[in-house]
Parts: sequence; C-alpha cells; structure tokens
Amino acid sequence: MQLGFVGLGRMGSNMVTRLLQGGHSVVVWDVNADAVRAVAAAGARGAASLAELAGALAPPRAVWVMVPAGEPTEKTVRELTGLLAAGDTIVDGGNSYYKDDVRRAAELAPRGLFYVDAGTSGGIWGLRLGYCLMVGGPAPAVTRLEPVFRTLAPADGYLHVGQSGAGHYVKMIHNGIEYAMMQSYAEGFELMRESPYALDLPRVAALWNHGSVVRSWLLELAADALAEDPHLESVKAYVEDSGEGRWTVEDAVEKAVPAPAITAALYARFRSRRDNSFADRLLAALRHKFGGHAVRRG
Repeated sequence: MQLGFVGLGRMGSNMVTRLLQGGHSVVVWDVNADAVRAVAAAGARGAASLAELAGALAPPRAVWVMVPAGEPTEKTVRELTGLLAAGDTIVDGGNSYYKDDVRRAAELAPRGLFYVDAGTSGGIWGLRLGYCLMVGGPAPAVTRLEPVFRTLAPADGYLHVGQSGAGHYVKMIHNGIEYAMMQSYAEGFELMRESPYALDLPRVAALWNHGSVVRSWLLELAADALAEDPHLESVKAYVEDSGEGRWTVEDAVEKAVPAPAITAALYARFRSRRDNSFADRLLAALRHKFGGHAVRRG
C-alpha cells in the first residue's frame, strides 16, 4: 500500500527500506535533505516538504511519523493536521508519552482524522529481524494499515493492543522492564569481574544463552559487546535514558503499584552520570565525623 513517512534517522530509514522490500510505495520527508536523497535512491519518492508529501499521497492517506518525542512530534502532527483531510490517518511510531496520544487523538477526531500510536521496538536490528509493534488506536484505521504493520514486524510481532494511547503505554512498560533487565545483567557481570576467578565473561554470556533461564536477546548483545571489548575500555560509564523509564516509574507511583527493580534501574542510570558527586562526598564526610573514618582528599 502507499504510505507517507516522516523522519529518516537510523530507525526511520531502515523501516522505509523494509517497507520498500515488502512492495509498498513510500513517500518520504525529513529535515535532512541528504537523508531524503539517500532513501529516494533506494526506491522511495522524496518530498521537499510536508505539504509536498501530503499532496503526493492518494486518499485515504496515511502518514507515519518517526521523529523524537516531545515538541518535534507535536510540531509534525500539528502541521500534518492542517494538510490532511477526513478519513486520513497519522501514525506516531516514536516514543511518545501515552497521555499525549490520548490528547492528540481527541484533537484530531473532530476533523475526521484517525490517530494511531505504534510502539516500535527493534532498534538498528529491525531492518533484518523485523520490528515488534504494539499498536493503539481505532480499529478501522488499524485494520486498514495492517499490511504495513505485517511487513514491518516479524511473524507474530504485531498486535493491536487497544484504543488510543495503548500502544505507547505497552511500549513504555516494555522499556521499563528493559531497564531492569539490563541493570541485572550489568550488576551480575560486574560481580563476576570482581570475583577471585579468572572468568571469561564473553564465554559466560554466550554459555547462558544455551538453555539457561536468563537467556535473552539482551544477553546475546552483552556477549557481543564483551567479545569486542572484554574490559569495555572504549565505553564511558555514562548511561542515558529515553524518558520511558521515568514515565514507567511515574505511572507506578500514580497507581501505587510497587516497581522497585525498574525504579532502582532508572536511578542507577542517573548515578552513572555523576563523577565525584556531592552526595558521595557528604557520605564520606559524615563517616569521618561520627566515626573518625579516613577520608580520601581530592
């Protein structure tokens, strides 16, 4: 089917490539003209503006937005709202906050526009392996776009999970779980690194992916990273967060649902960004004051 696609970053361009390989017709636009030219060379139709993209699509039109969450997505959806007509659909495949989806869907409904939120997981591996898609929105729009979802996803990798916001809500919880899993692996491997044994950590990681109850794709990636750099000397201990871990913790607080593992994993990421923090210096000073414990001077 025909689809407009906005946002040609690492994931976006790979998604367009997968759609082209699946026989779809894709009209693309990005603020980076070089990215548009590169994807157009692979078979997509490039547009010089959102207006040109909207004009190149036959009704009922569908435009997939794959830009950063927050204002970039808000701006894109606002502009598309003025360019599209009743019966058309906007798909947000980025990492938006699910409550923003609910609001946008309500704002677009009076104009007769459909809004679909598609939580997308797969990262840079999605081109080859497919993307896990958690889709929220009205059934008529989702059903019409199923050919797109089924091309992007691997077998059994797409699900319509509910109404507007449900897709990004499920993706938010997915990412919160991911935070906790990654933190568990990180702590376990650090313990093994500090053990009295000369453990071959890349081989241990690979071993655990054969029959172990802790096997996972994340563990496969850990094995790859450790094989490339066993001491991770090329990596700085500074871990960003996309925002979805924060939203998951906020959701847990809002619902009074205990989520200690996910919360601790989020805080560990915050901690990774602090070098010689004030809090740690205060802890050392307090130990010195009440117990006379030695303090290392900077």
